This record gives sequence, C-alpha cells and structure tokens, in this order.
Amino acid sequence: MRFFTFIAALLLTATTFSQNISGQAYYQSKTTVDTDSFGGGREMTEDMKKMIMERMKSMLEKTYILTFNKNESIYKEEEMLEAGEGRGGFGMMMSSFTAGDQYKNLEKNQILEEREFFGKQFLIKDTISNLEWKLGKESKQIGQYIAFKATAIKKIDPNDFSMARPKRNRDNDEKKEGEVAKDTTKSDDPMDQIEIPKELVVTAWYTPQIPVSNGPGEYAGLPGLILEMNIYRTTILCSKIVMNPNDADSIEEPTKGKEVSRSEYNKIVKEKTDEMRENFRGRGGRDRHF
Repeated sequence: MRFFTFIAALLLTATTFSQNISGQAYYQSKTTVDTDSFGGGREMTEDMKKMIMERMKSMLEKTYILTFNKNESIYKEEEMLEAGEGRGGFGMMMSSFTAGDQYKNLEKNQILEEREFFGKQFLIKDTISNLEWKLGKESKQIGQYIAFKATAIKKIDPNDFSMARPKRNRDNDEKKEGEVAKDTTKSDDPMDQIEIPKELVVTAWYTPQIPVSNGPGEYAGLPGLILEMNIYRTTILCSKIVMNPNDADSIEEPTKGKEVSRSEYNKIVKEKTDEMRENFRGRGGRDRHF
C-alpha cells in the first residue's frame, strides 16, 4: 500500500508540468552474442572470437535518441560515420532485421516504423505493443531519477526473424545414458542453427518523475518514461535526458517506403529468407521480386 501511495505522490508532483512536457532521451543499446552457440563456435580460438565480435560491434552497440512529448515520439538511431567495409554481406543482412525510425502516437495507439529489407524500403503501420505489464516494488536510482521495475511476457510472431537466436542442441541435452550425442552443427544451412522463441520476458525500469507513457523503440504503456530495458541478450539504458530542449528535432510521422502491416512485412521477410535458404542449399531457383 505504501508503494502505490509513493507512486501516486510522484505522479501528483509531476502533473504540474505534464501537459506541456517534452524532452529527448539518449539510449545506449548493447546486445551480447554467445559465439559458442553457433556451429563451430567451440572450435574457434579466443582470437577468432574477439575478431568476430569486433567486426560485429557496430551492429551490436548503438545509440538512439527518443524525442518525445505527452502523446507523440520519434525514436532514431544517432547518425555515426561508418568505418571499414560498410554494409556488405552479413552486415547488410543483419541491418535488414533492425528497425529504422519509429514514430509512436500514444493517443491513437499507433506506431509507424521504417524498415529497409535488402534494398527495398517499407513503412510498417501497426498498433503499439500493449504488453500486460506487472508493476513491481523493486526500485533503483538511474541518474537523477528513481526507477521502478516492471515485467511483461512478449508473444513473438513465428516469422519475426529480428527475434531469432541460436538454437539449443536439445538432442544433446536430452540424450539418454550410453547414447552418442548428435552433432547438429554440421548442417549446411545456417538458418538451421537459429530459432524464433514463442515468447520472451521483457524487463523495464520506468520513472514516474517523467510522466509520459513512452520508452525506447516499440515499448510504452507504463506510468512514466522507460529508462532501462532488458530483452533476452539486449540491454537498452538511458544515458542522458534533456527536458524541454530548445533545439529538439520536430516529431513527424515517417513516410518513406511501401506501407504494410507488421504481419505482411514478416511474411515478406520469411518468403525471401526461404528463397535464400533454397539457393544456399544449391537447389537453384529464380530470384523473386517483392
């Protein structure tokens, strides 16, 4: 009871400026990768693993800026000068599973998200993920703000390859005594080494001191700005907040790309991925167009 009374007091204090609230929140996103989970990972030397992680760093560590007001926001990756080999090969494929600019309208419960998939632009139009958040009593200090813990279960579309993760070798995990373990890392198809989970646990830390129901990426719906998130191997942490900035970017709906629903986009990705798998297996097949 005292916990909810404290939350109410924070919200009441923040109400004085909530109608005209605006700001920019800077987030650092970092994703870890277990190189041992991939085929041949256990045979790689530590120097090889280090080299791979260094080359993937630009894809696994990013900075984003959330520009927000009471009802709207735009979430963009901070522009950085690309060095090295650019976005060829694996880098291009990985970038296809990463969202571009994301616009949210809380009043309309709408999200617009730019995506580039193998050179073609798409504009995904969807409703905001209304997760069933469970508010906890646990709290911690993030910068100058008091943040409270909330958790939710996120259902994953079976065709959403952005949520793919290394597949566990269940044949080895479940083998009976005396049986020889199967080596499932010998498949020629790299897609056989990943799986898309049915659901994931999402953990968020929000502050009622900034009374906007917003957060990084697609996430929203808590009684305060989300300052930190943990989704599987990805951690998103707010490193700086500027309230009521004079030089903030305007919040505008993105317009670039062919408009599709989330399910339509995931279907397009699956079809193209299946085509790539067929070609990889050496069965031929003509390139299809979107």
